Amino acid sequence: MGEKVEAGSYDLSDRQLYRIKHRQCLAALGRMLEERRFDRPKNLLGLEIELNLAGPDGTPRMMNTEVLRRIASRDFQTELGMFNLEVNIAPHRLGGRVLDQLTEELRTALAYAHRKANEVDAGIVMIGILPTLSRADLVSANLSEDDRYALLNDQIVAARGEHFALDIEGVERLRCSSASIAPEAACTSVQLHLQVTPGKFADVWNAAQSIAAAQVAVGANAPFLFGRELWRESRPPLFLQSTDTRPPELQAQGVRPRSWFGERWIDSAYDLFEENVRYFPALIPLCDPEDPQRVLDDGGVPQLAELTLHNGTVYRWNRPVYGIADGVPHLRVENRVLPAGPTVTDVIANVAFYYGVVRALAEEARPVWSRLPFATAARNFDTACRYGIEASLEWPRRGRYGGLTQVAAVDLVRDELLPLAGAGLDAWGVEPADRDLYLGVIEERCRRRVNGASWQAATFHRALERGLEREAALAATTRRYCELMHAGEPVHTWPVGLPEPALPVR
Repeated sequence: MGEKVEAGSYDLSDRQLYRIKHRQCLAALGRMLEERRFDRPKNLLGLEIELNLAGPDGTPRMMNTEVLRRIASRDFQTELGMFNLEVNIAPHRLGGRVLDQLTEELRTALAYAHRKANEVDAGIVMIGILPTLSRADLVSANLSEDDRYALLNDQIVAARGEHFALDIEGVERLRCSSASIAPEAACTSVQLHLQVTPGKFADVWNAAQSIAAAQVAVGANAPFLFGRELWRESRPPLFLQSTDTRPPELQAQGVRPRSWFGERWIDSAYDLFEENVRYFPALIPLCDPEDPQRVLDDGGVPQLAELTLHNGTVYRWNRPVYGIADGVPHLRVENRVLPAGPTVTDVIANVAFYYGVVRALAEEARPVWSRLPFATAARNFDTACRYGIEASLEWPRRGRYGGLTQVAAVDLVRDELLPLAGAGLDAWGVEPADRDLYLGVIEERCRRRVNGASWQAATFHRALERGLEREAALAATTRRYCELMHAGEPVHTWPVGLPEPALPVR
């Protein structure tokens, strides 16, 4: 959905033609895989972060058009809600001091954007869900001014045929409905890209699915929505329900949701694109005149426009991506598990953990997914979203007897996954100083059992204990979060609670 899409209406013939074109694209992809037409990976990583705009009082500001005009950089662009932005960091080669380079570039970009937002009484907030968002903020009138968002909203609403039901039960329960997909705009995430060869794609994707729960457990940062304390990472259930094209009857029949963990380990990238064709009707049946088979016959590289557009409307937590760079096609795994924030250091620590563990797991002789049932990985993901840093996960038992064992997420990460991450970063050629610094942040989160979600919840409850009403406590928690986020020290070092008011000078 990152491409320019113009609003329009579609009839039955459009959808039939789109299905035909989509299958042609899939056949062309299969042919490209068989003929080995893909680029060799250049060890490139890509990083995108979705952001919020909030005012000095901590509440959202619906002004991304004005802020983007002032930023005037192609690195920043709109996202679904008027209070959202996205920053894109140019691809970097994995190795050397790449983690420190990413940290410096991200800090510079966010500081500049924050200064520009300050000019219109707003600021940048890097957080999974802004705690001060209200139901009145998340309505169709507050979708960004771009045809693609209006079109996406119209098509998902039409496919569902009724209001979206939000029902999330965590520490508290939220039950409400929405006439649009606007609540999805509350979910702001980090997206990590890794270019891989077709031969390694399945191993990398399977490895990423295996550790999705661990990523969420240590990185959760979205415990609040509409004034309710829900799951420690409330983005996945919110995303699922706010984009769910299935009325209750189709849910009861087992029809897959468009926000999807998946249902099996794969053998090829083709498996995922084929599932998208087989299971999910087109939302935006926009056809391109390209004949992909003819392009291949002529020695060219097809755009596969229908395949890539449709792929952007199936919201897997690890998504396959077909892309073209410098006229050469490639495949990427896009990891969409992590929430934004809390600080740049925390984000890069999450980056280091992901790329390190995925590299190590994808190269194991006896891969973890051969010992971990897919349904268990999916259940782990839900458990990690619900309980965050306190989650307990099922994981393959070490030793000769095999089977699964229950283990605290923090122990799994600290005892097994962090050493793997270190080995993976070594294999990428990352400098040991960077490796130790950023993986050390993850280790400290585990040791102290602190992440963004646990800090938000603890600070909110301290504010209530001081006598603040719920709305005021959420706003105060958000303002304090913003102060500490911009100060830049990682979240495990943040003091819990609000600062004491200054004593009057006598």
